[in-house]
Amino acid sequence: MTVQVKRVYDSPLPTDGYRVLVDRLWPRGISKVSLKADEWMKDVAPSNELRQRFHHDDSRWEEFQKLYFKELDGNRDLIERLIQKSRAGNLTLLYAAKDEEHNNAIALKNYLERKSH
Repeated sequence: MTVQVKRVYDSPLPTDGYRVLVDRLWPRGISKVSLKADEWMKDVAPSNELRQRFHHDDSRWEEFQKLYFKELDGNRDLIERLIQKSRAGNLTLLYAAKDEEHNNAIALKNYLERKSH
């Protein structure tokens, strides 16, 4: 399984494989053509309530992941689809957040890696 994360503002590369936008909101200043995403899975993004509660506060990272993982448990079909894509080749989860260490794409990658074993 190969899953990587990448900001939407970074240039697409051939090694990205299948590119999935995993944010609930479309990123500012990015056109659909320039993003070159294969899919937009806004339903795997954290709920608006969770996103607003966390609001990129690093001190709440563990709490955010725990609550987000519970939400993801309810999206089994989409999670299974992402796992299948990652087994077929490279999977790149795209996100817009400025924080490259604490964001929903990193949390989703962690979740997918746990579920695929």
